[in-house]
Amino acid sequence: MIESVQIAGTATFANTPESLCDLSMFNFVYGANATGKTTISRVIANEANYPSCKITWQGGTKLQPLVYNRDFVETNFNQCAELRGVFTLGEKNIDVINKIAATKIELDTITKKIESLRLGLHGEGGTGGKIGELAALELGLKNKCWSQKQKHDAKLQGAFEGFRNNAEKFKGKVLKEWISNSASVETLAALEKKAETVFGSTPTSERFVPDLTIDVVLSYEKAPILKKRVIGKDDVDIAEMIKKLRNSDWVREGRKFYETNQRVCPFCQQATTDAFSNSLNEYFDEAFETDSKAIEDLVTDYKTASERLQQQISSIIANPSRFLDIEKLKAVKGLLDSTIMVNMQRLLSKKKEPSQVTELESINDIVSKTKEMIEAANVQVSRHNKMVSNLAQERRILSAQVWKYLLEAELKADLESYKVKHDALNKAIEAMNQQILLATNEARNKATEIRELERQTTSIQPTIDGINTLLASFGFQSFSLAKADSGTCYKLFRSDGSDAKETLSEGEKNFVTFLYFYHLMRGSDSESGMTTDRVVVIDDPVSSLDSDILFIVSSLIKNLLNEVRSGRTHVKQVFVLTHNVYFHREVTFNPKRTCAVMKEETFWVVRKSGSISKIEQHKSNPIRTSYELLWAEVRNPDRSNLTIQNTLRRILENYFKILGGVDPDKICGMFEGKEKLICKSLFSWVNDGSHYALDDIYLSIDGMLVETYLNVFKRIFEKSEHSAHYEMMMSRN
Repeated sequence: MIESVQIAGTATFANTPESLCDLSMFNFVYGANATGKTTISRVIANEANYPSCKITWQGGTKLQPLVYNRDFVETNFNQCAELRGVFTLGEKNIDVINKIAATKIELDTITKKIESLRLGLHGEGGTGGKIGELAALELGLKNKCWSQKQKHDAKLQGAFEGFRNNAEKFKGKVLKEWISNSASVETLAALEKKAETVFGSTPTSERFVPDLTIDVVLSYEKAPILKKRVIGKDDVDIAEMIKKLRNSDWVREGRKFYETNQRVCPFCQQATTDAFSNSLNEYFDEAFETDSKAIEDLVTDYKTASERLQQQISSIIANPSRFLDIEKLKAVKGLLDSTIMVNMQRLLSKKKEPSQVTELESINDIVSKTKEMIEAANVQVSRHNKMVSNLAQERRILSAQVWKYLLEAELKADLESYKVKHDALNKAIEAMNQQILLATNEARNKATEIRELERQTTSIQPTIDGINTLLASFGFQSFSLAKADSGTCYKLFRSDGSDAKETLSEGEKNFVTFLYFYHLMRGSDSESGMTTDRVVVIDDPVSSLDSDILFIVSSLIKNLLNEVRSGRTHVKQVFVLTHNVYFHREVTFNPKRTCAVMKEETFWVVRKSGSISKIEQHKSNPIRTSYELLWAEVRNPDRSNLTIQNTLRRILENYFKILGGVDPDKICGMFEGKEKLICKSLFSWVNDGSHYALDDIYLSIDGMLVETYLNVFKRIFEKSEHSAHYEMMMSRN
């Protein structure tokens, strides 16, 4: 059976789908002419012609649609000189008929098995089952993968390039990497730091940090002269006194003043002898002068070398490398500067007092730390420059490491769980599809077997007899149905043997075509297919029929419904669409129905809002009487402005004709101006009993006048003292 029909983008239906859903065995659709009923029947007849529409079949099993509408009349009556024969099963070959019935039961069992398997695969409505579980599993993994993308996108987006704007593609990339990625697992911090360079703006080569020249400075720290006490000769007569007084540096300093003072002692101001002068000169001999010169040179050389070292470090700080901790280097340089300053003070003291033993503070530890920092930075510079020279490869390596990190550190448990469930679901789906394939082949074989059996016992004569019996019983004596010369078609002929097809009235043509369709529902237009399950759609079968024939057609349809209800036919579902209130009431009559709709049926109304068709479902039969239907149209806020005037007229005609004794001219005389014209327009049936376009020649209604019409309509009941009836009809649910 059909579970739902969605109609959109065709005829008068808008692009937003209108739906007939939760359909049952019997489905009744009421609507005025040109509201879209035939469009519904055409979609069911051939869904492939309407790609914007959709039909959902129960269990995915499509039944044969058999549709009676004006297309059927045109194809089978107007366009053909003969009616194709309707083949039905004969009643003489009992064994073949029984075998067909048994095989059909087997086919039905297989079909139910296929539907059950499809239900297990797709679930109710096509959104569940194993495929639904698999879709939910895929969606869950997709969301988890996407959350990782969002989590790391800010810093690692370079690795996600090409997959950042589509969650499904990102999930697919994760699954692909899961199979093939063999990269090393790095920490997130390392990946993020490397990504700054590799995935940032295109990097350039970095210069190496220059090394420091420190060996010379370090060698000066160990100069022997620093530990040597520089004093005069020991064998000079004044040497013993100088040594005793330990004032060699004092004497040495005083010599400058002694020579300047023309050998007069600068302390006691006494003249000295040549022997004393010679003793002083002899005491501070050439060796003394050499050592003193060595001290002076050491001071100069140390100052020069240390300043060069300080300048090297200052230059590094002034032109910093991004791989070097400059702040740490500044702190080290500050310590170096302090140490060099102390050493310079000690060297100057040694120069002033060469007899003192001096030891310098070593800068070895300080400059060693500095060199280690420089060497570490240069290692990174080397690595960076190597990366720059091979950037594409570095990006591939880092991308692989980023995906590996996601696989191992973030998604490992989810992927392992996904694989177990995914494999199990795929295995189950594959097995079910295989069972469906085998069952479908088996069903095809059974259907072929049934067709072969049907060919052995089919005939078009029972349809001739059935239609002619109905025609005769309903008073159609002037023509009848007979087998054509081809032996597989029908022709209509009159009692004198002439062809009756072209001379039938519209009502006769419609009645004969419906009888043909009625028998086709029980047979087939070929030698097989009589037992094929089908869905029948009957669209306005009573056009141009008088009331007697309308009753006959409705009786035949009710008989069909009883057969479907009892399971005595291969028709599994029926749709009846009509604009005729009386016909609708006849075919929908069910003494077992109380008020609400029964489980076996659905009720629908198709109406136009402006130029757009709308479908409404009703929980009870929406059609009670034509008079009630007219009032329902007035109550409907979504009423049609194009037909409201005629609707109001018909209500007044029905009510006041039944009531009698009402003078419309007297009522119209109670109005003035435009309202009087509207009142006369609404009572125009008094003059000629029907409605023509000329009725509105003096006053054309549009959207702005609708409320005025409704107001005059209401006041007609008030002025005629029948407002109670108006209030009752307008307040009905």
